[in-house]
Amino acid sequence: MKRKNRHKNNYDETPVTSPIVVPRPAATVILARDTNDGIEVFMVQRTTEVVFAKGMHVFPGGGLDPTDHHDEIASLCVGLTDATASNTLGIDKGGLAYWIAAIRECFEEAGLLLGYRHDNELVQLAEHEALRLSDLRSALAENKITFVDVLKAEQFRVATDKIAYYSHWITMPGRPKRYDTRFFVAQAPVGQVAKQDDYETVGHRWVRPVDAIEKSRLGEIDLMFPTIKTLESLARFATVQELLDYARTPKPKQLMAPRTGTGRDGKPEILIPGDYAYAELGKIDAAGVGVGKTYIEPGVAVEIAPNVLRVTASNPGMMTGPGTNSYLIGSPDTGIAVIDPGPPLAEHIDALLKAARGPIKWILCTHTHLDHSPAALELKARTGATVYGMPPPPYPNQDQTFAPDVQVTHQQALQVAGATLRVIHTPGHASNQVCYLHETECLMFTGDHIMQGSTVVINPPDGNMATYLASLRLLFDEKIDFLAPGHGFLMDKPTEAVERILVHRQDRENKVVAALRTFKQPVTLEELVPVAYKDTAEKLHKVAMRSLFAHLQKLVQEQRVVYANETWLLKP
Repeated sequence: MKRKNRHKNNYDETPVTSPIVVPRPAATVILARDTNDGIEVFMVQRTTEVVFAKGMHVFPGGGLDPTDHHDEIASLCVGLTDATASNTLGIDKGGLAYWIAAIRECFEEAGLLLGYRHDNELVQLAEHEALRLSDLRSALAENKITFVDVLKAEQFRVATDKIAYYSHWITMPGRPKRYDTRFFVAQAPVGQVAKQDDYETVGHRWVRPVDAIEKSRLGEIDLMFPTIKTLESLARFATVQELLDYARTPKPKQLMAPRTGTGRDGKPEILIPGDYAYAELGKIDAAGVGVGKTYIEPGVAVEIAPNVLRVTASNPGMMTGPGTNSYLIGSPDTGIAVIDPGPPLAEHIDALLKAARGPIKWILCTHTHLDHSPAALELKARTGATVYGMPPPPYPNQDQTFAPDVQVTHQQALQVAGATLRVIHTPGHASNQVCYLHETECLMFTGDHIMQGSTVVINPPDGNMATYLASLRLLFDEKIDFLAPGHGFLMDKPTEAVERILVHRQDRENKVVAALRTFKQPVTLEELVPVAYKDTAEKLHKVAMRSLFAHLQKLVQEQRVVYANETWLLKP
């Protein structure tokens, strides 16, 4: 908490345009204590005299200091080496400095010290000791001494073994000051009384996470976006030990790097990993200016890559999400290829023609379900474009008007609109489902092979679960940076997306088997679905029955289930 050239680990949430700023390493510690009403966490209130986070309630923390890296202070740390700390954070070296910074900042800002005495007892402070430490704390703030000097003067060691790594946040791009902050959690020290520094912090409080969030909602305290999200995550823990056990369980930490887009009300909206538009904002607005939208607006063209536009049809619904995506590839010089022209809505076809930056020469369909291909007929009539795809299977839920001029084949390389689009045949959702891989952009147009926000329905007889799972695994062999689904925003980390689907499908299969096991006699689909899908809203059971049928067919193929007379029985 030095009083000159000091930068705190706060997040300015006002979108600005500025040069790229490299985030400064920082550390924050969340002190927690048990009460009869659940855990409480310690927060300090920042003064209104600072540039960052004026008057905000925050957790103690700040930027790493050069002294946090010194060997001398490392020798005073208990139960943790730099190698172990660095491995925990996923960095090459210097990890221990984050633990030290978190403990040092807590002492500077709140007067609470996570440390050991020379007799290995955790530090508790008698009144005269607290007064003496207060003087040392002031000298530390005025740069007269270092944290090492404090520790040596009191013969303390740093209780780095008592705090656990919890989360990782990075300030959004486009901000004048950015921080790469590691959040830690710890049991609040016993026998110590907090006192703000009356310089950068002017108040403090112990508060339950849910109460802090509610006070923020009512306007009683001000919280930053990362603080709110952290409080939300803390609210699920009933005890401090439960929180510490969670933090100490080895697992990858999701990097929380908020991004800003424009919401439906025209105001900035902050997103974090897991929000639907998050990956897309990172691709189309890397500078964090806030030009991307956090919602999909039908009929409005969005440039998702150089010479690649998305136009969404106005057919939102339970099965189509915000609507069916059509993609336009190309320029005035190359001509335009349309992928999945969508449903036969006049306004959507007009929107495609309006968005096209040149003549539409090619129409490609991923499959022939009724929300993806029917507009091809009218679009071809109005443009003379060549139609590519696979013929429709003979089922009523397929577009029987679709008649491709060119029948595509697996691994076929199509030279259209100045790009190479490679065909990947991915049956399962539909037997004629294909994906198109834009090899220059490493962008895969997935149709309904992968959707955002929901699992793909596998609807026999044309849909096949075993085939679908095999088709998903095909994507592991491809170089893909982003998925452009038939419904929803761009999706990043395609390998993780595929793995999540495979895990989900296996989990559902396990639930189907467990449900069958509860019945001692053959069971119908209608009897089985409420048991196998008891974690799904009843209004969705009719749709779920289709995928249940597909799972059962797979189990029959594997000779794990017997099918007879419209009933199913698990083999012993």
